[in-house]
Amino acid sequence: MKNNLLFDFTIDKSTNSVFVTREFAADLSLVWDAFTTQEILDQWWAPKPWTSKTKSMDFKVGGRRFYAMVSPEGQSHWSIQDFISISPKTNFKFLDAFTDKDENLNSQLPSADWDLSFNEHNGTTTVKIIVKHKTLADLEQIIQMGFKEGFTMTLNDLAILLQHLNK
Repeated sequence: MKNNLLFDFTIDKSTNSVFVTREFAADLSLVWDAFTTQEILDQWWAPKPWTSKTKSMDFKVGGRRFYAMVSPEGQSHWSIQDFISISPKTNFKFLDAFTDKDENLNSQLPSADWDLSFNEHNGTTTVKIIVKHKTLADLEQIIQMGFKEGFTMTLNDLAILLQHLNK
């Protein structure tokens, strides 16, 4: 197994953006499914010990994923992902926003536009993610909330999950 997989996390305050590049030792189809299939997403899309619980997901342009990150004590933080564009196995984009349990947007927390690109070379899949916030204040708020640490943990959990799914 390849151990020197690329992981880069860059914050660019001049564009209110986060750039993440992560390689996975898995083929493109499996990595794509891990980002676009509810059953796999719920296995990794939350920093441990939190879990991800999808209430509904319709992965199509105009569709939505409605989910919660749930603490070990049962506290839920709800979010939506509204899918804007999908180019199968190469790219998809969504608007990510915090909500309440009834899918009403939480205007006190920042939303962001996500752009995910996928590419495979010699059995290694690279995922490039751009997370763009409307304002620098929104970007700084999400950083203060622990986005870098939490997303790093979830991507590492995904790498481990892909090893198991790849067997």
